[in-house]
Amino acid sequence: QVQLVESGGGLVQAGDSLRLSCVASGRTFTYYTMGWFRQAPGKEREFVACITPRATNAYYSDSVKGRFTISRDNAKNTVYLQMNSLKPEDTAVYSCAAGQMGYITSNYNSYDYWGQGTQVTVSS
Repeated sequence: QVQLVESGGGLVQAGDSLRLSCVASGRTFTYYTMGWFRQAPGKEREFVACITPRATNAYYSDSVKGRFTISRDNAKNTVYLQMNSLKPEDTAVYSCAAGQMGYITSNYNSYDYWGQGTQVTVSS
């Protein structure tokens, strides 16, 4: 089992930055590909970014590429999502996920464990 706890969400203005964190506990963190997903009210869950276990590869959705950066600190069992140039359309609940597959994928069905999420609200 892996437990994931996100933090760092909040209310910001368009153009601002936020950094989300997700701390994992339980099984060895370095086994897992880590991903960030988001879900806005009335919309389907959307892939944001993911990173391989040793941080050798990262992958982003087109909607955040160039603005968001995913990173991880395996010594701290933590994955981060640095979000810059935030837009109102980035407003959503952001959740981190852990997957044992070891490769990058945007398919949420490939992830085994999920956090509860943290709210990000971007005002115009």
